[in-house]
Amino acid sequence: MADNTHKLIGHNYTTPDLVAKVTGKAKYAEDFRAEGMLFAKLVLSPMPHARVKSIDMSAALAMPGVKAILTVDDLPQVVEGANLGEGIIASTLSERGLTMEPLYEGEPVLAVAAVDELTAAEAVERILIEYEPLPFAVDPVESLRPDSPNARTQGNVWVRPAAPPPAAGQPAGPAPGPQVKELKWSEQDFVAARDGQLPLGPATDEWAYGDLEAGFKQADLILDETFVGANTSHQPLETRTAMAYWQNGKLYMHCSTQSTMRTIGAVARWVGIDPANVVIISEYTGGGFGSKGSSSVFVAVAALLAKKTSAPVMMRITREDEQYIGRARPALHSRVKVGFRKDGRITAIDGFAVIDNGPYDVVSDGRSAGDHISLSFQPIAMRWRTVTVLTNTPPRGAQRAPGGMQGNALMAPVMGKAARRLGIDLVAIHRINAPAGKAEFGGPSARGVRTHATSAFLAQALDRGAELFNWEERKARSGQRNGSKVRGVGVAVSAYSAGSIGFDGLMVIKPDGRLAIQSGIGNLGTESVFDVHRVAAELLGVPWEKCDVTWGNTSKNVPSTCGQGGSQTTHAMTRAAHAAASDAKKKLQEIAARTLGGSPESYRVAGERVSSGGRSMTFAQAAQKAIELGGKFDGHELPADINSFTKTSATALAGQGLMGVARDNYGRDGISKSYVASFAEVEVDVETGHYRILDFAAVADCGTVIHPRSLGGQILGGSMLGIGHAIAQKWVYDQHYGVPLAKRFHYSKPPTILDAPARMRWAALDIPDPETPVGARGIGEAPVGAGFGAVVNAIAAAVGDQVFKRMPVTADMILTALEAGRPTHEPLKANV
Repeated sequence: MADNTHKLIGHNYTTPDLVAKVTGKAKYAEDFRAEGMLFAKLVLSPMPHARVKSIDMSAALAMPGVKAILTVDDLPQVVEGANLGEGIIASTLSERGLTMEPLYEGEPVLAVAAVDELTAAEAVERILIEYEPLPFAVDPVESLRPDSPNARTQGNVWVRPAAPPPAAGQPAGPAPGPQVKELKWSEQDFVAARDGQLPLGPATDEWAYGDLEAGFKQADLILDETFVGANTSHQPLETRTAMAYWQNGKLYMHCSTQSTMRTIGAVARWVGIDPANVVIISEYTGGGFGSKGSSSVFVAVAALLAKKTSAPVMMRITREDEQYIGRARPALHSRVKVGFRKDGRITAIDGFAVIDNGPYDVVSDGRSAGDHISLSFQPIAMRWRTVTVLTNTPPRGAQRAPGGMQGNALMAPVMGKAARRLGIDLVAIHRINAPAGKAEFGGPSARGVRTHATSAFLAQALDRGAELFNWEERKARSGQRNGSKVRGVGVAVSAYSAGSIGFDGLMVIKPDGRLAIQSGIGNLGTESVFDVHRVAAELLGVPWEKCDVTWGNTSKNVPSTCGQGGSQTTHAMTRAAHAAASDAKKKLQEIAARTLGGSPESYRVAGERVSSGGRSMTFAQAAQKAIELGGKFDGHELPADINSFTKTSATALAGQGLMGVARDNYGRDGISKSYVASFAEVEVDVETGHYRILDFAAVADCGTVIHPRSLGGQILGGSMLGIGHAIAQKWVYDQHYGVPLAKRFHYSKPPTILDAPARMRWAALDIPDPETPVGARGIGEAPVGAGFGAVVNAIAAAVGDQVFKRMPVTADMILTALEAGRPTHEPLKANV
């Protein structure tokens, strides 16, 4: 990393929550207890698609200790098209938490509340439900065949209708929301696809730029490759447990959520109450990976049972329940045609993807995959087409690098194959296609303008990684056999979103000189809940030991905060912290000038003092003076542009000291993205197909480093998620009955410590992003795709490009392909 002149930024430290975590004192949602608390259990559908014809609850309700049963009739009514706030439009097609038409095995139909979990579990067994089986689909490509069943009665694909033409002299209105329609490809579409290729039937979404035909004419090598992804469950260590109670008309919700402040609106919508009557308590969350962005719709069950019974209700989600309702990354069945010049430059990409959406709201992975392919590889021309298909499998949601991971899974083997065909170094072919500066990406807008990144230094990351990994030496022995073992080395790159803008910071310098920082950020394990606020301490010159961070409870006056998803937090909230600290610094200077004389600009803020020449006052003295002056200085007058939620919090803190409160109004030219270049060496036993990862290195381009130890954890942790997708993680479904065969956590083969590379290293460029005041960007998601790609490219370097056409790459796939001289796995079937 670059030389660091900061005292806090870029340095390791002990986070305020560390002792509680390592000693077991940290309390997660299921650790809370309340007097008279009841326990809830869910009743899950045993069918992939059915209609509930009748429910007999009499035997369960007659049991001693059973207090209530909740059904879909107890949930808030849905008014189609109603504006629910925060840009959410109500839809009868959306998931509600309970249903009378379950759309996948494991979907909750009702819930029971009882005095203990054993009684609730026994009551579940006594409830008699009669189901009417309905047609189902668990394979997205099969659902597109003529006369095949649809996942929903309304159709089998999500379609985004075009905006209606504007009236004369009027601006164009917004496009209608996505709709479920039926789409079937023709038999000719399937016949035209040869040798396991993905058919290229009609698409529902498409964008393009450049001259695709000219790009392929300029190409010296054209590859046409099909690759099948895998659906993978999130399975965070903490399931989506919730404990709820009502007090004086307010709902108090202890839940597992990634985003503390941003969960209020979601819970209010699900329960059907005003957001002002929701309090979220979540000091610690055991991971989410995108599945708990604003907690989970199922927390409404605990809240409504608590209301129905007038008692606190704990709903602990079992690991098996989590496998069903805990969200998953959607698989992409993809086909890509790529043209390369002799020097490796990509002249054209023509991509097509079928997205396995699950049964509910449309996911954005398909669009994201295309955007991040175009960013990471900068093709001269590109077209990207997608079909988002509904299936009767558990709901999908954003999983760390949604779409970006799948796009890299498609492109990484293509890049490796092209490099070998053209006789080009794998680092060199990535370097010549790497984004730089304000690189454009994605399709054009309605005005014909393409989006661009704020900055990109991926070529430098590749160079740094090649040096760190000792690439040249390892490349020389790649593919050489030693007995039954052969080694291979691989390189891959990936990019992903790295921050949003426009949120608020809030802090108070108290009369004792301490800095009280209010944090609405969720504590999901990334440490950003504390890291970002060190920017404020740095700017004001306050030692970290004199900073008190309040987090994890929305009743404790926290500001409007970004959601903890999309790698937003480091970028968005360092900006907000910088803005609020700048406001505090300006007020310190103004108070000093009023009290001691001179101009505010002449005063220096450092060392817990405000000084100019021989005149100075301590922060403690300035805070006391702020209270005396009142108005804007102590929070009785607030900026007009801050969020209303922040205004409420700041008003509650007014009069306690010198308040720093501000909205991030800093400019930004472009969209913030971060990048990772990863390197891997594997050793394959060609007699068994088994392989192990010997070495792995990743280099990140993510702007200014805020907390090195946390950054390293994010880079290597994200890499391990990608590696897990490469080596083992997947769903398995019975295609005939439409039910999962891998129903438990360990059956879906997540990576363990035994799967980790024998050696893992990381580095960061530490080049500040020019479009943000601190220079920092998020990094949570960018490493995932590169981790996947480096490993699969290393496998291909060891045993050949024709061994696998789907993920994960398992020992049996390698062994049978080596014996047959071609891939032997079923080319397009999902969930096998």
